[in-house]
Amino acid sequence: MTGSKLPGWHCTSDDVRERDSRTTPAARQRESGRKGLKNKATNDQVPGEGQRRCRRNPRLQSSEGQLLGTAEKIIDVDRTDQPEGAPLHSSRSRDEIGQMHRHPRSVRPWPAALMAALTSGLLTACGGGGNSGEADHTESPPSALVAPSISTQPSSQSVAAGGVVTYSVTAAGTAPLSYQWQKAGTDIAGATAASYTTPATALADDGTQFNVVVANSVGSVVSATATLSVTAASSAAADVLTYKNDAARTGQNLTETVLTPANVKPSTFGLLRTLAVDGKVDAQPLFLAALTISGGVHNVVFVATEHNSVYAFDADRGTRLWQVSLLGAGESLSDDRGCSQVTPEIGITSTPVIDRSAGAIYVVAMSKKGFTYHQRLHALDVTTGAELFNGPKEITGTFPTSSGSTAFEPGQYEERASLLLANGAVYTSWTSHCDIAPYTGWIIAYEASTLAQTAVLNVAPNSGGKGPAIWMSGGGPAADGSGNIYLLTANGVFEATLDANGFPKGKDYGNSFLKLARAGGALTVVDYFTMSDEIAESNADKDLGSGAAMLLPDLTDAAGSVRHLAVGAGKDGRIYVVNRDSMGKFSASSNNIWQQVNDALGGGIFSTPAYFDGRVYFADVDGTLKAFNIKDAKLSTTPASQTATHFGYPGSAPAISANRTANAILWAHENGSHAVLHAYDATDISRELYNSDQDTSGRDHFGTGNKFITPTITGGKVFVGTVNGVAVFGLDP
Repeated sequence: MTGSKLPGWHCTSDDVRERDSRTTPAARQRESGRKGLKNKATNDQVPGEGQRRCRRNPRLQSSEGQLLGTAEKIIDVDRTDQPEGAPLHSSRSRDEIGQMHRHPRSVRPWPAALMAALTSGLLTACGGGGNSGEADHTESPPSALVAPSISTQPSSQSVAAGGVVTYSVTAAGTAPLSYQWQKAGTDIAGATAASYTTPATALADDGTQFNVVVANSVGSVVSATATLSVTAASSAAADVLTYKNDAARTGQNLTETVLTPANVKPSTFGLLRTLAVDGKVDAQPLFLAALTISGGVHNVVFVATEHNSVYAFDADRGTRLWQVSLLGAGESLSDDRGCSQVTPEIGITSTPVIDRSAGAIYVVAMSKKGFTYHQRLHALDVTTGAELFNGPKEITGTFPTSSGSTAFEPGQYEERASLLLANGAVYTSWTSHCDIAPYTGWIIAYEASTLAQTAVLNVAPNSGGKGPAIWMSGGGPAADGSGNIYLLTANGVFEATLDANGFPKGKDYGNSFLKLARAGGALTVVDYFTMSDEIAESNADKDLGSGAAMLLPDLTDAAGSVRHLAVGAGKDGRIYVVNRDSMGKFSASSNNIWQQVNDALGGGIFSTPAYFDGRVYFADVDGTLKAFNIKDAKLSTTPASQTATHFGYPGSAPAISANRTANAILWAHENGSHAVLHAYDATDISRELYNSDQDTSGRDHFGTGNKFITPTITGGKVFVGTVNGVAVFGLDP
């Protein structure tokens, strides 16, 4: 093969005349010396005139992908094919050739088709002939081969036990690319695609690490490691979307299959961890089961703080998934407004509400900038904490009075009562800071999908700023299946002079049980009950609205009629049961309601009751937790069972876990110098199953107590708000 270069071979200019023309005598002597020594050692043939030595690229591959190894040839050079004065040496310099031999990884392989051609007989042309008479005097560089690289790494994922996850990678480089997935560093048989789906997972797979090796003819690259998190099966957990579990505010989770009276005991149940946050937790934690966040499936507990932060935690591991601050630019937290009820700062006080179908958690937060206070409604994405629906929305409002109108002043109010989601709207309700006048009773509604304001109601518009307000010790307005809303007001002005329809002439509803409805875009009071001694009770600061309303399920009375009832109690210690279809209004001589139980709760109520299977549970201040049985749609006048424990201020706001009607447990938080979680057999609450003081080592202590706390029970865990976090209880791992 004359007059052409050999693909895959590198030829040096060993032609004596050419070498001599390019070197000095001294260099020629040194080169000759090296040649001579080399020749003596190797007995190699020395190129003659018109010849050159060619060496095969050591990385040249056969068509099967095997390295051909090194080789040398001496070839003739047809000088007549070279331009005048052209050097008889490879297009690469001696230095480059030296570098290639010293660093063979720097040599780029030739294209596969060319390498196949080289090994199929074309190299036989090196002995002469085979070039069809057309000399190829210039060597065209081959297309550059590119080593594999990864642009999208596999990401860590979480899944409920029994589920599967898919890991994937995006890679680039010269084709073909090969993939090999590995589990804990060991190849997974058959996992040779750009993605890999696990088999059904088990809890034992928690923490397993996966990666993939991507390779081609040039080299290989190993991906980042992705970690698999496996949680307990999500079927064991139920969503808790609102205060006390449902719009009726019963406090029931009737799908709890993990916690039972048999396993809730000190030997098998206790404090698992505390979720640390940046402020006091006055709001009840909320919960979404099997929520996908960043490609992983998590049981998620949501926590809101008085430091104006909202957190999402993995409920099974305690890891923080996201956190957002709801302070606006240049804003700070509100001071306590000279009132010790929420101190030292006011941020998020009320329990939020979640709309799972919209992927939103609705939160009201207070802040200030200079001397200007703000109350805002936020709709946050449950997977990221990002604002939705062009939020947040500044809370504003005006309402007509007999002399003009009154306006909502954000610095004068606090959102203590929990949020309600009903009729496609989010309902906010407002209280004063202590009894610092002026204040009135606002209920302001916003469209859940847009945050547009839809309704404003004031239940003390003509009270002269003396209330009532709406606070209910952290409880929330309740709603029935028809969208009617029920709440209790605090002490304040009530006009005993009624209009023709039996409503107070000034539309001021102190110490009242209210039924609200939306009609024609307006929110109005459509029915109410006010006790006959309202004025005396208001003057004595005996709020009915220190408690909250709970709606009872449909009950059948002794005559066989179905009754729609609601129950509530306040500071006067009476239990009021009202007929939601005809609430009784006001009479100065008597209370025209379905049932009244006097002196049932001597310490007064600062909480919302709970309901389970024909029982209503109340815990009054410094009193016991009491269960009242229901028969013929009426409560027993004395407790059917009660606890040995007395609960100090503010009593307790109990909650229920059960598997339908089986394995029912009543849970109660006890406030004090240190908080205590109690669990009772819900069918007989004189039988205590567990409390967090029972382990004498202090293992289950979870810090200083806080007021108005309702436990959240779901998925085998109990979440309890504290002054600096959320205590998580469950079965011992």
